[in-house]
Amino acid sequence: MPPQPDEPGNVPAKTLYPLFAVSFIGSLGFSIVLPFLVFLVTDFGGNALVYGLLGSTYPAFQLIGAPLLGRASDVYGRKKILLLSQAGTLASWCIFLAALFLPIVPLAAVDSGLLGAFTLTLPLLVLFVARALDGITGGNVSVANAYLADVTVDAERNRNYGRMSVASNVGFILGPALAALLGATRYGQVPPVLVALVIALIGVVIIIVWLPERRPCPITEKPEKTAIRTAFGQEQKECYRLEGERDLSIRGVFRLSHVPYILLLYFLIFLGFNIYYTAFPAYAAGPLAWTSTTLGLYLAAVSAMMAFVQGPVLSHLSDRISEGYLIVAGSAILGVNFILLATGNLALIYLAAVFIAVGNGLMWPSTLSALSKLAGKRYQGAVQGVAGSAGSLASIVGLIAGGILYEQFGAGAFLITAGVIYLVFFLALRVLTFRRVQEEGTAAGT
Repeated sequence: MPPQPDEPGNVPAKTLYPLFAVSFIGSLGFSIVLPFLVFLVTDFGGNALVYGLLGSTYPAFQLIGAPLLGRASDVYGRKKILLLSQAGTLASWCIFLAALFLPIVPLAAVDSGLLGAFTLTLPLLVLFVARALDGITGGNVSVANAYLADVTVDAERNRNYGRMSVASNVGFILGPALAALLGATRYGQVPPVLVALVIALIGVVIIIVWLPERRPCPITEKPEKTAIRTAFGQEQKECYRLEGERDLSIRGVFRLSHVPYILLLYFLIFLGFNIYYTAFPAYAAGPLAWTSTTLGLYLAAVSAMMAFVQGPVLSHLSDRISEGYLIVAGSAILGVNFILLATGNLALIYLAAVFIAVGNGLMWPSTLSALSKLAGKRYQGAVQGVAGSAGSLASIVGLIAGGILYEQFGAGAFLITAGVIYLVFFLALRVLTFRRVQEEGTAAGT
């Protein structure tokens, strides 16, 4: 019997393009507010701590929502859950936009040696509500990763994750660039946020109209460590009823061979980056005296280089080098970026952009590919949901810690981030022994 069009490895391009478009739209809508968010929080009465707390609100609620949505995507289908997530993002941007028009009414004032001085105002509170709503429905990344794994064979998976990362990074290129352009108008932050709202609406339309449904059938037997290759060997097929519900629990995910180890790397990568995500904007707005336009252009340049690495460069290397080696090499290069940032030298800070683009461009898609291979077809939703929760937990800790570390050590916070990434480097050496990650073309269905 000839292979069907929706089988892994035989998926038409029109199936993947909407998925890449959703990834692009998500990153564009998110990144368009990054250059001015720290300034917006300050204008509304907050300080660096409030900025870190606002940043951690999304992952805190995503920690709750991501595993539930990932599990639900295994039961009800990827498309429905992606649509739910995108609709939540659309609603959150509506609330975010409304906050910009509210009067700055003080609700509570804090003046503490530990927490600093800040005022909780009405628009700040509404921003927290907006980020919480986006977080609780924010399972789109994990569900999209599971969808891609459903329709891609192992040999093509690293390449396709690279392409999805390219789509995401193109969004991160245009988002800060648009923010720099639109934010310079007399309307301030309203145009960028309004664009983010329209982008989220376009994402809803794309999912409804162009994204085909995928409803993988999870196996009914609990995976045993000694029989995991048998679990991976089950054939992909469509089904409409979930059996063996406990197989999708967190405990079941941690029974899968090598998956917990990759999840540890996943956690540490997110931890390091989120310390950076809080510390660097504060660093740029403070000692570097950058404007939101300067910060936006810097972030756009980093994303442009990263898109190049994750596109043609990674596509070329993935045919020749396994994920394990790419994770090791990428983390070694990435650590240099944070060391250069800590010097405070402007030329080295610009040079650091190259290292973060190359290092993360090689490491991150390869980590996602390794995780999806080890999960197998049947457990993509559950594994990606747990990964999303691990990332959310690391984001909560990292964003808050980043603010505290920067207040205590200034640019020295980047050295701590470098230490976290080099821990990833040393731990990733063990990934080189994972047979399933090393053998390109070993399909889970064979």
